[in-house]
Amino acid sequence: MAFKKVQPKGSVPDSPDELLRDLPRRKIPDVLPHQREIMRSYAETALGIPDVALQLPTGSGKTLVGLLIAEWRRRRNQERVVYLCTTRQLVNQAVEQAEEKYGLSVRGFTGRAKDYDPAARADYRNGDRLAITTYSSLFNTNPFFDDADIVIVDDVHAGESYVSGLWSVRVDRTNPEHRALHAALRNVIKPHLDLTTFSRLEGKWDSASERRWADKLPTPEFEDVRGEIAEVLDAHVADTDLKHSWSMIREHLSACHLYFSSQEILIRPLIPPTWTHAPFLDPKQRIYMSATLGAGGDLERMVGRHPIQRLPVPKGWDRQGVGRRFFIFPDMSLKEEDVTLLRRRLMQIAGRSLVLVPTDKMRDEIAKDVVENLKFRTFDADAIEDSKKPFVRSKEAVAIVASRYDGIDFPGNECRLLFIEGLPKATNLQEKFLMSRMGATVLFNERIQTRVLQAIGRCTRSLEDFSAVVVSGEELPEYLTDIKRKKFLHPELQAELSFGVEQSRDSTADGIVENFETFLENGKDWENVNQQIVTARAQAAQSVFPAMEDLSRVVGYEIEFQTALWQGDYESAVGSAERVLGGLDASELRGYRALWHYLAGSASWLGAEAGVSSLSAKARAHFDHAKSATRGIPWLVRLARYQSGNNNVASDDSVLMEQIERVEAMLVKLGTVHDRSFALREKDILEGLESDDRFEHAHMLLGEVVGFEAGKIEDQGSPDPWWIIGDVCLVFEDHAGAKDSSAIDVTKARQVSSHPAWMVANVPASKDAKILPVLVTPVKKAHSAAIVHLAGVALWPLRDFKEWAQNALAALREVRKTFFEPGDLTWREKTAELFQQNNLSARPLFEKLKTVPAAKYLKPE
Repeated sequence: MAFKKVQPKGSVPDSPDELLRDLPRRKIPDVLPHQREIMRSYAETALGIPDVALQLPTGSGKTLVGLLIAEWRRRRNQERVVYLCTTRQLVNQAVEQAEEKYGLSVRGFTGRAKDYDPAARADYRNGDRLAITTYSSLFNTNPFFDDADIVIVDDVHAGESYVSGLWSVRVDRTNPEHRALHAALRNVIKPHLDLTTFSRLEGKWDSASERRWADKLPTPEFEDVRGEIAEVLDAHVADTDLKHSWSMIREHLSACHLYFSSQEILIRPLIPPTWTHAPFLDPKQRIYMSATLGAGGDLERMVGRHPIQRLPVPKGWDRQGVGRRFFIFPDMSLKEEDVTLLRRRLMQIAGRSLVLVPTDKMRDEIAKDVVENLKFRTFDADAIEDSKKPFVRSKEAVAIVASRYDGIDFPGNECRLLFIEGLPKATNLQEKFLMSRMGATVLFNERIQTRVLQAIGRCTRSLEDFSAVVVSGEELPEYLTDIKRKKFLHPELQAELSFGVEQSRDSTADGIVENFETFLENGKDWENVNQQIVTARAQAAQSVFPAMEDLSRVVGYEIEFQTALWQGDYESAVGSAERVLGGLDASELRGYRALWHYLAGSASWLGAEAGVSSLSAKARAHFDHAKSATRGIPWLVRLARYQSGNNNVASDDSVLMEQIERVEAMLVKLGTVHDRSFALREKDILEGLESDDRFEHAHMLLGEVVGFEAGKIEDQGSPDPWWIIGDVCLVFEDHAGAKDSSAIDVTKARQVSSHPAWMVANVPASKDAKILPVLVTPVKKAHSAAIVHLAGVALWPLRDFKEWAQNALAALREVRKTFFEPGDLTWREKTAELFQQNNLSARPLFEKLKTVPAAKYLKPE
């Protein structure tokens, strides 16, 4: 066997940007000026810093920068370098770009570690080639990449779930593998839940508000069942995909939180304890790359590292956008069925299109529609995981991807049409709880904006790209068109959105199609129109989100808090929490201050339970402060028994705020981009209340829009609609079709009086509630034999009921005008005042109806 020739080590240039010229297989002449600027800044100022962040906007060649830095470090110091991507598809894409476009020899690693190519393993171990792999290849309990010198984290803005997932036990009720475990866990926590909450946890309620509902077991209650939870998980996870994440948190449950929804149970720490994971902690340097890094410490919270030095953004990118997007908002002018028809027409014209949807169900529905009506080939995420070439080579194809709004790139002529059907702002239960229940959306402003920007930029990856973006569904249209948010967006995007809104408003499907064809031609007609966007861009300015300075100032203390809590050092944890509170001064942070008083109280309570008696008073004081920090967070009422003197909070207020939370969910569902959906719901209620056939359905819808959980079951002996919120339950007997000259007979009286018993037997949520049967009728008399059965039944005269309904809808129309997003505590407080003024608050309404007993106000006949 002949000896192999050993190549001498070549000289390495002083900066990564110079390395490209030494790569003979490259397909590009040189790096761009802004790429050179940031690479030289890195080489001159950041070589020895443990944590460094580089921000380069989408389309500015971020991948080339990261790969050149990685290769330069490998050659310069003979270091093992690992380059992380969020998905397998992105690993394959980065490897392809490195080899075919930049002339770099790299190794890609996907799949199971035991299946890695032996030659690739050796190349990485010897420092001969850099490794490109997924986040999950590093963030697992037994990673192959446990000895890297340098870790480069690409698209870190999209990596939170991949990082925190190592310390997150997520039990999905609908996953067959998890069902038994979910049932066992919910039975463990059942003693700490009211029947309404427990029935929600079981998934028995299905409505718009339920899909957005998230809850949390308070730390003292979680601690009470911690041992049982550990035993249940030990017994169930051995043969499931949860065993690894469970092993990471098992001995640190007191440092975690338990969240739940109608879909899942999640146990995780507030901040991922990455400092305990040697493959991430031990490298000399971690380099984070993102299109947006933010200014409020969000990056530090996502990766559990502080401080992180940020390199300055290259000059000029504060105003220059990437490519051109033509936004279309069909919901502004078309009915739902017409939006579907428009989608088909646009797909047919474009040939290839990409559709991003929030759920697998929606993906399957659209795929079926495309195949049946267009006969186009469809691709899901798995079909383009290894390569997108089959899609790109198809003249008529639609890629439909669920729950993925980043990392799928179709630049140039690969795809000119992007549909986005809604965008969930929260990607896990912790985020959802903090946003919707704790009023802490300000904490996630930058994270949400980044997700939105990533979603709308899938087909505009360079300056010369252009793509139409059709936005519909829930949340995202409101997010992009809300004038309150507009000022926080990039000037180019502000101009594009304003243009898109103007073209979409009061338009027809034919008009939208004509504009789309003009845009696709990209000729003189579009050039003239495009100048409007360029002019508007010059006049726009981007504002900074509120409270960013405060959030950035305290993030180091937040990580110190989680570190101390993880170690069981409760006194230090409390001290760090109090330092966080000392830095949260902005008025927009009221909800976040309440959260940190709760966390400080929880750490104090745990410390007191562990024997540090001095922390007992602190626990009560912080729980007091959490409760009083703001009126708009009903969840904090659950801490009442752990507060000073075991004081009780007025349940009126907490029930009302629960109503307001549900009204928020209803407003999100109906949307705020236009008035059409709300007006149709209003019409259904008002017209239904004037119809004998539709009265009961309208009555149920009325309960939903004013914040009750409303229901109706068509069964023998069942009541008409019921409204439940908190411990208040109104169950109705609708007698609206009766003549006002008639009288209530014995059968009707017995029927309405039996409704509470029916509710207890058939609606679990009512068992903890005070149930009031209510007779809605125009009748003013009752048979003498019926009076005795009406004891305990309230009378709501039909005329008064209709007047109340009209006032309720008027009030809702008023609060809708100022609605911004769920969790806005100022809006909640003003809406609560309006509800009280108009007698819409559940408990006062309950008490008022009790003062009108049917047995007294119906005259005997």
